[in-house]
Amino acid sequence: MWDVLNVIGTIAFALSGVLVAMEEKYDLMGIYILGFITAFGGGAVRNLLIGVPVSELWEQGTLFTVAFAVMTLAFVFPKVVRWTLLRRGVFFDAIGLGAFSVQGAMYAYSMGLPLSASIAAAALTGTGGGMIRDVLAGRKPLFLQKDIYIAWTLIPGVIVGTGWLTAPWQLLLIVMTVVIMRLFASYFGWKLPIRTVSYHT
Repeated sequence: MWDVLNVIGTIAFALSGVLVAMEEKYDLMGIYILGFITAFGGGAVRNLLIGVPVSELWEQGTLFTVAFAVMTLAFVFPKVVRWTLLRRGVFFDAIGLGAFSVQGAMYAYSMGLPLSASIAAAALTGTGGGMIRDVLAGRKPLFLQKDIYIAWTLIPGVIVGTGWLTAPWQLLLIVMTVVIMRLFASYFGWKLPIRTVSYHT
């Protein structure tokens, strides 16, 4: 199950990075850089948070090969990466968010860390790569925008972190739930409550 989520999240976020790079009119090298950062940045941030050597990321040779192949195909056949259910690559980003947030929660849970670590690992693994991608592309990060985004990582963070659901089919169900809720939030414009403060002089 770990490997399945790894592959799903890597492919989805690599394509998300490629889409943003193409929209910003980056060259081929820029596409590869942004795609790799999007696909692997969340895992690097998560490892830093929970004290795992970042160097472990370099042991994922197969995933790097998969990401490279997917990005190359997307560059050669750009119409493939443009196929999204929603604007600006939300479809690919939602899949990456679901897969990697569950994976992050599993990672922390398997290490015997407390619930708070599972929640944080789910949030950072699910959003870290996209956050770095948007910053490098000069965009406002998705998780800071008005529609609900990072809040959906609480679902796997809490459920997996407490050990309620850990069977492979249950984890896939959690991934699907996060993806669907993220897509619905974007499509219907769901927002969290906002509080503003004004100062009068």
